[in-house]
Amino acid sequence: MKVRFLHCALLIATPAFVVNMTRAQLASDAPAKSSTATSQTRDSQAATAGKATTETSPDQPVTTVSVQVKVVNVFATARDKHGKIVNGLAKDDFTLMEDGRPQGIRYFARETDIPLTLGLLVDTSMSQRRVLGQERSASQSFLNQMVREDKDKAFVIHFDREVELLQDLTSSHEKLEAALQSLEAPQFTRTSGGNSPGASGGSDPGSNPGSGRASGRHRGGGGTTLYDAVYLASDDLMEKQQGRKALIVLSDGVDTGSKESLDEAIESAQRANTVVYSILFKDDEGYGNGGGFGRAGISIPGMGGPGMGRGGGPGRAGRRFPEQHADGKKVLERISKETGGRLFDVSKKEPVDQIYSQIQEELRNQYSLGYTPDRGTGAESGYHKIQVAAKQRDVVVQAREGYYGDK
Repeated sequence: MKVRFLHCALLIATPAFVVNMTRAQLASDAPAKSSTATSQTRDSQAATAGKATTETSPDQPVTTVSVQVKVVNVFATARDKHGKIVNGLAKDDFTLMEDGRPQGIRYFARETDIPLTLGLLVDTSMSQRRVLGQERSASQSFLNQMVREDKDKAFVIHFDREVELLQDLTSSHEKLEAALQSLEAPQFTRTSGGNSPGASGGSDPGSNPGSGRASGRHRGGGGTTLYDAVYLASDDLMEKQQGRKALIVLSDGVDTGSKESLDEAIESAQRANTVVYSILFKDDEGYGNGGGFGRAGISIPGMGGPGMGRGGGPGRAGRRFPEQHADGKKVLERISKETGGRLFDVSKKEPVDQIYSQIQEELRNQYSLGYTPDRGTGAESGYHKIQVAAKQRDVVVQAREGYYGDK
């Protein structure tokens, strides 16, 4: 009986021991876990405090280094020996030089969808009156195809003995069409001239709201201010824009009354990073009326009237350049070549609508090359000559010939 009692007592005592042991183990583990958590919290607080001291401590001065890097962007078109657009070239397929020094191309892209700013400059002098209909219809079709209303913008300027902005920058096809429809040749009058009171600038309140043409103005029949038109379009409109920019000039290239010179017109386009495409419309039978009249002034709404704005400041009103006898084709060719564009000559074999198709294809298939100039000890300001070429044989690259550095 004693044995059984002891056995029973042992059976009863064992669970109590296990329970006691379990309770003791839990009691010993709790401080350990608490100690571990406390240690982790302290470490985290210390790290946070150290980080805060490193980043925001007022005792440590913060030094900010600002480095300004100038990047020159060049838009280029590649063509094969047959004149067809070459696509698929890579950065390493091009070489680029500035002022004779090789440059490293840091940025490269195919620009097929980047927004585009277009400017249409239409010669409405007497020498162009017979071809205005063709220019108007072809230009309208071109703008309708090129100007995407969600991305691109365009403006329309006409020039004869003065320069007028018919439509400011817009994406609206309707407004551009209205501006083109308002194109007309000046009416020749014996009494009108460069100093005719009726030829003053400004807009008539009753004129078309979407255009800059003033109604009832006595506009003389003579004079073609081509250089002034290029200068103003580049300097007053294009220079403020970003991205790809192109001017389309429809003219015979003969300037007979500008205040700006040909060199100044080209420089203004180069400073605005604007490509100029020239479409030569030459109508020898169109000459006869006009010529010999002075330039009335530049009339662009918002840019000042005659004698004001660019090229019409004090002391320059009587400035004239004897370039009216220059070869118009060579003039347009030079403007386009030095800005990275091309000259097109309208003919039966190459009508204006076909020319516009070529320009459209070119503008939609360009390469963008960017580089940071390495000039050595050369000055940053002034004109810098650019030469872009392809490493592949029989591939010709068309790009602007240079740019002007900051003054």
